[in-house]
Amino acid sequence: MSEESLTRLLESFGAAWNRHDIEALMACMHDDCVFEAVAGPDACGARHQGPQAVRKAFESAWLTIPDAQWRNPRVWVKGEQGVVESTFTGTAADGAHIEANMVDLITFRDGKILRKNAFRKNRPPMRRTA
Repeated sequence: MSEESLTRLLESFGAAWNRHDIEALMACMHDDCVFEAVAGPDACGARHQGPQAVRKAFESAWLTIPDAQWRNPRVWVKGEQGVVESTFTGTAADGAHIEANMVDLITFRDGKILRKNAFRKNRPPMRRTA
């Protein structure tokens, strides 16, 4: 698949995140998909492997932060690797506002996303002032 096609795939993937559209997200993922989350007990954060585990992990982002958005995306693709930079925003359960830059490192296989490895700045949530 061309770099241009893979770039469009990543742009569609990002739009699906902002729509909270799990079906569209999973349509972008390879059957052998892996998601490494920004936080978790392992050096890689938390590793979710296979479509069912990845789906559950993706959906949990919207349960934890229902208004989650990934803003100002910038996408690069070179061969079978991709990078997406964005600014993550949302509101935590306690009402604190989250805004932090992040990067997803992507590996492709067969024109789909094989691995999504997410990194986000560890910025403390902010209290909104009136």
